[in-house]
Amino acid sequence: MIDFDFRPANYFDGTGPGALLVKLSYPESQWGDQISLYANALDGYIYFEAVDFYGNDYKLDPQKVKRPLNLQEMVLLIERLELNTPKEGIGSMNTTLAGIPKAESNIYPQLGQYFEEKRKHFGFT
Repeated sequence: MIDFDFRPANYFDGTGPGALLVKLSYPESQWGDQISLYANALDGYIYFEAVDFYGNDYKLDPQKVKRPLNLQEMVLLIERLELNTPKEGIGSMNTTLAGIPKAESNIYPQLGQYFEEKRKHFGFT
């Protein structure tokens, strides 16, 4: 059973102000998109950042927190992830996040299992 209340004690291991939280891959996306979610510590807050190969800008909800998210909150952050598309259309390639992602995380060990079960439920292999 997945423990949605699991909250890591910390994201950071003392080697720097940033940490890789999750690697997401979207196998059903036209481009096979991969997105990495990072946490960065600054002025007593933890800021989240999503990075992909194309340099797209993503909307994250929440953008910053005081303490690490529990598993349920991390799932919601991933599921609310949106591409922040500029009105002019200059710069980044627009991508479509198709399907349900596969997730890898050393910080949230059950995150991959959650998304794998969700993929199976909706008929993705």
